[in-house]
Amino acid sequence: MLIICSRLHKKQSPPYVFIIWPFGKNPKLCDSLFNLFIIVMETVIITGTNRGIGFELTKQFLQAGFHVIATCRNPEAASDLNNLANDGNLSIFQLDVTSDESVSDFFTSLSGKVVDILINNAGIIGGDSQDIYNMDYKAWIQAFEVNTLAPFRLSAALIPNLKLAKRPRIVTVSSQMGSLNRKSTGSYAYRSSKAAVNKVMQVLSAELIDDGIIVCPVHPGWVQTDMGGQNAEITPHESASGLFELINSLTMEHSGRFWTWQGEEHLW
Repeated sequence: MLIICSRLHKKQSPPYVFIIWPFGKNPKLCDSLFNLFIIVMETVIITGTNRGIGFELTKQFLQAGFHVIATCRNPEAASDLNNLANDGNLSIFQLDVTSDESVSDFFTSLSGKVVDILINNAGIIGGDSQDIYNMDYKAWIQAFEVNTLAPFRLSAALIPNLKLAKRPRIVTVSSQMGSLNRKSTGSYAYRSSKAAVNKVMQVLSAELIDDGIIVCPVHPGWVQTDMGGQNAEITPHESASGLFELINSLTMEHSGRFWTWQGEEHLW
């Protein structure tokens, strides 16, 4: 029987101990278990976790043994999320991603802590009036505040925490509706805010390459949520499962590129 002690982060203590039975001529299995152990101990921050994709991502990362920091604007009203609170690996924070003060307070609460993964999931559709003859301009501006500015604001704020990780990742839930390679009509506010955040993440990836921080926007699929509607193609569970696998496989070679929930590269 082999006992291995490992500190996963220089700033983290105490050392973690786990046991592996000898596998004889199967060293690959032993290596796989070691890699799984490292993944399990990572910390992930997810925004917009009160429902939909964010809630499903929270559940799946918890089930895999991650420490999950789940955020939303009104945690007291997030009954499904609070039902997970008995899991010792879950921390729930109030966070308004559009507020400089709220993000600053959140960063202060995480001072010196390692953040392995940031998932910018919070997003809005941008109002009901989004056509050429009937546009809600205030809702359009709000869509940019939530879908474009907020992911940049939070990512920039947490760079010191991400730098402490061994394989830091910033993943922003975007949409193929923001792809400039797809011809489409309507939904001006939503499409433009997602196209903009794609470019923001592409630029951010270039600026953070020397820090070893992986940055990727992702398309979650057409999902059966309040935003996607019940006629959408996949469930939140299916989307989150694909995103979970993708996020855990990301390397610097993936950085600065647009990916789908199925792990396929998407045209900008």
